[in-house]
Amino acid sequence: MNPATVRCSIALLLCLLLPAGCKSPFHSHPDDYGPRIPLERIQTVQRLPIEEYTREEAPEDDPAALQRGQTRFEGLDSFDISLEQVRAWTLENNLDLRIALINPEIANQAVTEEEARFESVFTAGVRRTETQQPTALQTVGSEVDTTNVDFGLEIPMRTGGRIDLALPINETATNNPFATLDPSLTVRPSVSITQPLLRNAGRRSNTHGIRVASIQAGIEQARTKLEVIRQIAAADRAYWRLYAARRALDVRVQQYDLAVAQLERARRRVRAGQDADIEIIRAEAGVAERIEAIILSENDVLLQQRSLKRIINAPDLGMDTHVLLATISDPDPLPYLFDPTALTKLAMDNRMEMLELELQLAIDSSSIDFQRNQALPLFVMDFTYRLSGLGQNVSQASRQVRDVDFQDWSLGLSAEIPIGNEAAKARVARAVLTRLQRLSTLDARRLAITQETLDALDQIDAGWRRIIAARQSAILAGRTLEAEQRQFDVGMRTSTDVLDAATRLADAQLAEIRALAEYQIAQIDLAFATGTLLGAARVDWTPLDPRGEQKVDY
Repeated sequence: MNPATVRCSIALLLCLLLPAGCKSPFHSHPDDYGPRIPLERIQTVQRLPIEEYTREEAPEDDPAALQRGQTRFEGLDSFDISLEQVRAWTLENNLDLRIALINPEIANQAVTEEEARFESVFTAGVRRTETQQPTALQTVGSEVDTTNVDFGLEIPMRTGGRIDLALPINETATNNPFATLDPSLTVRPSVSITQPLLRNAGRRSNTHGIRVASIQAGIEQARTKLEVIRQIAAADRAYWRLYAARRALDVRVQQYDLAVAQLERARRRVRAGQDADIEIIRAEAGVAERIEAIILSENDVLLQQRSLKRIINAPDLGMDTHVLLATISDPDPLPYLFDPTALTKLAMDNRMEMLELELQLAIDSSSIDFQRNQALPLFVMDFTYRLSGLGQNVSQASRQVRDVDFQDWSLGLSAEIPIGNEAAKARVARAVLTRLQRLSTLDARRLAITQETLDALDQIDAGWRRIIAARQSAILAGRTLEAEQRQFDVGMRTSTDVLDAATRLADAQLAEIRALAEYQIAQIDLAFATGTLLGAARVDWTPLDPRGEQKVDY
């Protein structure tokens, strides 16, 4: 090789070893560690300058300002929303659900990755060697130029074996005066088959990875379906909690109006000289108490609708938007007579947790078989058949190969027998114990699901009776309030008595509202316990590939 070629080769090698600005391949560089986070950002906790984030408004502490607490929502836009719309938006926009829908696609890629272990591999290589060395014998050349070209195809088999097809070509030129062929070209195509006989042998052992990945994909499908059910159920619960909060606010406003009306009646009687001034003070105290209750109820409405907005994640209805959600789907409570045995069986059939455990048991069974195989001795049989051809060119060498002038073969058997083999035995025992533990978990899960189903049934039964009791209580409390007002008008009751009766009416109305909302939520809990959803339509979902489109039908 001439000096110019040597210099070019060295320059090429240095370019390969010193890329990206010729950074040293022997020392560390800041780029090796990724972005560095400033220590101040990690190790220092900043104080909140709360005064910088406050609005410059004078505090309102006068009674007239307090009375404006009931008008906090005045001037805000209102958006009517139904339960069906909430479910549709949850399926379409919920971010937690969007994350869960990607998991099955990730699991499917893991299956593809395991299947790719049995893909064939094409190999190729070329090497040029020039040798110059002194020699003491005239029959040996001092200069030898060799070119090796190798082509191969590796074909893995699902039985654990492998087929290797090779086509090495060697060309040699020398200054040896006694060389018969110069240059000489050798072609030696061969086929080799390697097959384990015990350990790593058999289709089931070698497809264990594919089987586990495929079952894991099924587990992710089950978990995703559970997440779909969980998010829609959460949306339904949030809707009914918002319904209860808005109805409770209506009751508080009604109580405020009653307190204001009582204050006017007290003032009229005081002006007429029928009562003492203390009646006005009592009535004003009642108004102030109602204003506080309104403020708390308004805040509860904001909290509940913010929870619903987060779940539905609807366009133009972000959590920071000043838009009130008006629930237009009213509860329609009906008494039900359930069959606990049938519902419990439905829960066992539909709950994704049960399906997940059954799939995990399938993985455990495959793992036991695999570990038992790995505990066997290793016996490997290999067979190689090779043809050879030699000539001054490819044509001459190939002709000898085609005519099968030169051939050879070899058959071998190798063994590896561990002494003791305790590690492999321990892996088998661990796999068996894991399966036994999973079986106990399955029994425990059956008990838990049975309890959840029966608890939900009891909640529905108790909820219906609570609705009946609360309605009756509200009716009687309303009559009591009317009687107390009439007694006050004739001077037989004080403002405190009237306001107490109004409070009892509010408590009864709020109890009815809570009973209605919790009755709806109890039905949602029953559907969730049985692995189903409420509503007139079913939900079909498919895994989400963020690189493509998502399909959700409702």
